[in-house]
Amino acid sequence: QVQLVESGGGLVQAGGSLRLSCAASGSIFSINVWAWFRQAPRRPRELVATIVLGSTTYADSVKGRFTISRDNAKNAVYLQMNNLNPEDTAVYYCNVNATVRTTYRRLEVWGQGTLVTVSS
Repeated sequence: QVQLVESGGGLVQAGGSLRLSCAASGSIFSINVWAWFRQAPRRPRELVATIVLGSTTYADSVKGRFTISRDNAKNAVYLQMNNLNPEDTAVYYCNVNATVRTTYRRLEVWGQGTLVTVSS
């Protein structure tokens, strides 16, 4: 009922920037919470950033470098990543808590992931 499509990953050198996008489609009544997670090899998945209404949160490791934003008209969320370093290398996943139309079910939905590789 809800699908997420991510894009924007790639290979970048340390100090560079990338912008990730995540677009939601389907029978959406509302998206309650947007979040970005990331998972690096041999490391647990970690929460990078969230946006709920007008409030944002960030992991300490990305504060001042990453910015999460929404476009409600497009049902999309973005993650602007600046001053990347090799420790940011991971698969980044978009995640939403959504309410679907008609039934008003609450769903937790994950995107397919997009790979970000930062070289030193």
